[in-house]
Amino acid sequence: MRIGPYQLPNNLILAPMAGVTDRPFRQLCRRMGAGMAVSEMVSSNSLLWGSEKTRRRADHQGEPEPKSVQIAGADPAMMAEAARHNVANGAQIIDINMGCPARKVCNVAAGSALLKDEKRVEEILRAVIGAVDVPVTLKIRTGWDSSSRNAVTIAGIAEACGVQALAVHGRTRADGYRGEAEYDTIRQVKQAVSIPVIANGDITTPEKARQVLEFTGADAIMVGRAAQGRPWIFREIDHYLATGEKLPEPSPLEIRDILLEHLDNLYRFYGEYTGVRIARKHISWYSKGQRGGALFRDAVNRAESAEQQLAMTRKFFEQVAEREEMAA
Repeated sequence: MRIGPYQLPNNLILAPMAGVTDRPFRQLCRRMGAGMAVSEMVSSNSLLWGSEKTRRRADHQGEPEPKSVQIAGADPAMMAEAARHNVANGAQIIDINMGCPARKVCNVAAGSALLKDEKRVEEILRAVIGAVDVPVTLKIRTGWDSSSRNAVTIAGIAEACGVQALAVHGRTRADGYRGEAEYDTIRQVKQAVSIPVIANGDITTPEKARQVLEFTGADAIMVGRAAQGRPWIFREIDHYLATGEKLPEPSPLEIRDILLEHLDNLYRFYGEYTGVRIARKHISWYSKGQRGGALFRDAVNRAESAEQQLAMTRKFFEQVAEREEMAA
C-alpha cells in the first residue's frame, strides 16, 4: 500500500475516531501492527486552532511516518487554509472527512452531508490539493441514504481532482452505525477507479479482514471501533493475512502490561486530571468481556488519581490471570 511517497509497512490502517485516536492511541496501534494511523478530526475553523483540544489533536511528536491528519469543514478556502496550517505543523498526509455522520457536523454541511453536494465536494478537493504539496486522501460513506448511494460518482471526482487514496465506510449517513456494513458499493468503487481504495466498516476479526479484502478487491482495510480495547487486532490481522493462522489471544498479564503502558502515556499526554478521565473509557473497553468486569468498571470509574487507577487496573487483570491459571 503506497500513498504518494510513503510506502506503508502493511495494508492495515487505524480509522480516525473523535475522542479516541489521540497520539497515545495512534502510537500504540502502530506498535501493535497498524501500517498507518489517522488523527482525530481537526476543525477547519481557524478560531479553534489555538484551543488546547485542537493543539493536542495536532501533536504528532514521536509518531512514526507517515503522519496523517484529518480535517473537516464545508468551506473550500477554510479547508485549504486548514490543510496548509496542519502541514506547517508536521502533517505529511491530509485526509478530508466526508464520512462523519454526527448531527453537529452534518448540520454545518460538513462530514457526510457533503455527499449531497457533488459540486462542493469537487471545490473542496481542488482547493485542498492545490494548497499543499503533500498527498491528500479522502474518507467517505456510500452516500447520504439508501436512495442516494453515490460513492462511485464521488470516487470518480476524487480521482480526477488528484486524491491519492480513498477510504469508504460501507454505510450511508442515514445508517449511522446501525445494521451491518455492506461491501458491494466498496467493490464497485474499487472497480471504477485506479487510486488505492481502503475498505472500512465492521472489520472485527482476521477472518473478516480477509473476506472483505477478497470480496471488494480493496488495497487496504481500515479498522475503527474493533481496535478500541483491542489494539492487538492489527497484529492478529497482519499475521493471519500472511500465514492463514490465528495468533493466540493475549494473556491477561499481557493485556495488563499493554493497558498500563497506555494509561501511563495518557497521563503524560493530558496531565493527570484529564488523563484519568480520558482513561476511563479505554479501561472499560479493555475489560469488556472479562469475568467481574462490570464490578471493576463501576469501581475504577470512581478513581480520581492515576495511582488509584493504575493499582486497581493492575489488581483486576492479575486476578483474571489467577482465575485462569486455577481453571487450567
